[in-house]
Amino acid sequence: MTVIAFLGAGSVVFTRELLADILTFDELRGVTLALHDIDAERLETAEAIARRTADQLGAKPEITTSLDRRRVLDGADFVINAIQVGMHEATVRDFEIPARYGLRQTIADTLGIGGIFRALRTFPVLSDIAADMRELCPDAWLLNYTNPMAMNIGYLAAVAPDLKAVGLCHSVFWTVHDLCDLVGVPIDEVEYRAAGVNHQSWLLRWEHRGESLYPRLDELLAADPDLRRRVRMDMYSRLGYFPTETSEHSSEYVPWYLHHDDEIARLRIPVSDYLRISADNVTEYHETRRAVLAGEPLDVSRDATEYAPQVIHSITTGTVRRIHANVANTGLITNLPQGYAVEVPCVVDALGVRPEHVGDLPLQCAALNRSFVNVGELTVRAALTADKRMIRQAAMSDPNTAATLTVDQIWSLCDDLTAAHGNLIPEALR
Repeated sequence: MTVIAFLGAGSVVFTRELLADILTFDELRGVTLALHDIDAERLETAEAIARRTADQLGAKPEITTSLDRRRVLDGADFVINAIQVGMHEATVRDFEIPARYGLRQTIADTLGIGGIFRALRTFPVLSDIAADMRELCPDAWLLNYTNPMAMNIGYLAAVAPDLKAVGLCHSVFWTVHDLCDLVGVPIDEVEYRAAGVNHQSWLLRWEHRGESLYPRLDELLAADPDLRRRVRMDMYSRLGYFPTETSEHSSEYVPWYLHHDDEIARLRIPVSDYLRISADNVTEYHETRRAVLAGEPLDVSRDATEYAPQVIHSITTGTVRRIHANVANTGLITNLPQGYAVEVPCVVDALGVRPEHVGDLPLQCAALNRSFVNVGELTVRAALTADKRMIRQAAMSDPNTAATLTVDQIWSLCDDLTAAHGNLIPEALR
């Protein structure tokens, strides 16, 4: 029987969607679902959701729960990681303290000050997970959803290169999905290929019946001034390739937009948007808990759009799929640093997740990716070497931070965030 461990199962909305996708597959309706969270109430809620989802879908999985991570990892075949170290309170600190310095962020979970400190909180837990997996389920696949994705996969590649770790994110799929809607072409008739780093990959090919769809997008942009008022559309028009993450995300990975009031207005950038999203997630958790404990039905109508259920199904049944995933760069993208994480097309089947060689990215795309990777590499190295100066150097290298603050302000901000996060930051880095 296939055993799927969920770490951070208390992320109940995400867990509900993954469970619905998994149990929709006939071959996975009898799996063992081993749920873990460090919060007893959230774990109780996750278990109730799992049982309700199974009942509504007529599936009969074995469902176990534990506050002890090692118990759910023991004998697992797949480990889905969706933890958030520090939860909403840490997210608030990642926004409010930089805002006092005049530093604007939108999502703050991938790059920049927010991404750096989220990574520093997460790395110690990832290290412990990797050690437990080596002992208790050494052949399992670690399917990571936790951000900052690239930093986390880069860190795992450094501390546990033997672990079968892959980062899964839906940004490439939904980018193509929404672009296809925009130009009026069904996505299932489209061929596409993207590569780069997570949240800043590039749509290298986007074709319908052998013909590029980019000219259709160009026509729409030329005719619609309002459509041009988005960060991704602006970046595409200047770089020639479409970035595969939302405009909100994309705005904080470059130095061009958030530092300027007129650019924020021109491109309708929602500053500090993730504070609202994070607060909404907390509200949705409480509403979901109320509904499931009240016996109300859950929405389990899904089209298996998340990658983890598809990866599990392909590996267990041999069904061949192609996805985009995050892995260590072992010569896959030749003009990005080796060893750090890249997002590339992958084939998934009974042999596992097998990344495809991409070669060189277009030079302008690689140039942006390298400034993105610089921040992550320095953050990973800071954690590996316990070098506190390197945290500050990572922040100095960040495009948005460097465009906004002086070097003294950057160092002072890092001091303030380190103190504010307290024990969530490794002692050697405080």
